[in-house]
Amino acid sequence: MKGVFIVLEGPDKSGKSTQAKRLASALRARGREVVHTREPGGTSLAEAVRRVVLDPALEVHPLAELLLYEAARAQHTAELIRPALARGAVVVCERYTLATLVYQGLARGLGVPLAKRVDRAATGGLEADLTVVLDIPETLFAKRDPSRAHDRLERESTAFRRRVRQGYRTLARRLPRTALIDADRPADIVYEAVAARVEALLKRRRLGALRPV
Repeated sequence: MKGVFIVLEGPDKSGKSTQAKRLASALRARGREVVHTREPGGTSLAEAVRRVVLDPALEVHPLAELLLYEAARAQHTAELIRPALARGAVVVCERYTLATLVYQGLARGLGVPLAKRVDRAATGGLEADLTVVLDIPETLFAKRDPSRAHDRLERESTAFRRRVRQGYRTLARRLPRTALIDADRPADIVYEAVAARVEALLKRRRLGALRPV
């Protein structure tokens, strides 16, 4: 495909939205079409699934959770991500496949092989050109944005958040085209680290340099 697919990953409150917005602005500043999206979400159907799967009033079986996330991803990939990449846009997505491998495969205990099989069916094998994992200690969760209302996953235990963090750290070191960044630092410093990885990708693709924002 002609476009570039960049994913920002990490535990809850790791700063994905902040860094994704800043990255999208920098890419637009150099004249690129940018599609900034999120998972679950990005399309009408996927946003409807998001409301269900993150509803704190519901109890969701781990396998049902996996299938709901992948149903949203199938629609998101087919309706939004693939068409954007085909026309040459840069897609900046908050979470994608790695989130499923970590949350449902590892933290929920369903196993990475099962999560990979379902995910491949949902995405048709589409992979990110670069996945940036923002790493924060689970102890920071309560300190960041403490007044925010928590969704179903954000209400999970500290032990669950610990498994999530370890899952991200483990897989980020094993998977290709994946960078692990210490996000327990000021946002400007974190952005510099994110931008450096994106710069390297754009250079390989001969798409020019990012402008600071």
